Amino acid sequence: MGTVQRPAIAPLLLVTQRPEQGAILAEARAFFEGGGRWVQLRMKEAAAEEIVRVAEALRKLCGDYDAILSINDNPQVAKRVGAHGVHLGRNDTPPAEARALLGQAALIGATANTAEDVRRLSSIDIDYIGLGPYRFTTTKKGLSPVLGIAGYEAILAGTASLPFLKPILAIGGIGPDDIPLLQAVGIERFAVSGAIANASCPTAATAEFLEKIIRRK
Repeated sequence: MGTVQRPAIAPLLLVTQRPEQGAILAEARAFFEGGGRWVQLRMKEAAAEEIVRVAEALRKLCGDYDAILSINDNPQVAKRVGAHGVHLGRNDTPPAEARALLGQAALIGATANTAEDVRRLSSIDIDYIGLGPYRFTTTKKGLSPVLGIAGYEAILAGTASLPFLKPILAIGGIGPDDIPLLQAVGIERFAVSGAIANASCPTAATAEFLEKIIRRK
C-alpha cells in the first residue's frame, strides 16, 4: 500500500472574507489568476448549508486552477464537499477528531498565538500552524494579542529547539511590504485576506505578494 500524499503547503494562502458566493468566487479567481494556489473558505456567520453550497462551487473553481481548498473551522463541511483540508481555530474541533474524520490525506492547520501554542501544536498530527495576528485586523472577531515582528521573533527563538517544529504561516493584517520583514525573522509562509480582497486589482496584488516571497528564495 502506497504512502498517502497530503497537498503541499503553498507559500501564500488567501482567506476569503466576502459573504456572498459570487464575491467569494470572484475573489478566489482573481487570486488564482495572480498565481495563488491555496484558498481557505471562511464564512463565520453563515448557516452550514450555505457554506456547503459555496464550498462546492469553490471546490470546482479550485479544480480549474489545480488549487488547494481548505475550509475554516468545519471538518464536516470539508469532508462533504471533498475539500483538501481544514483550518481549526483554538476553540474549534480538536485536530485529532478532524484527522480521524478527514483521513491521512487531509491538510490540517491550527491557530496559535503564543510559544506554548506552537509547542503544543507541533507535537500533534497537523501540517501547519497559523501564527498571529501580526497586526490588528477587522477580518476576525475576538482577536488574540497582536504579535508584531518582535512577537514572531521571540516565539520562533523560543521554539527553535523543538524536534518537529511545524511549518508556520504568519497571519493578520499582512501587506506586501511586511513580507521581507517577516522573512528576516524566519517566516516563509503567509496567509492574507484584506490586502488582496480589498485591493484595486486583486490579481496584481497577489502577484506582488508572490514576487516578494520568491525574491528572498
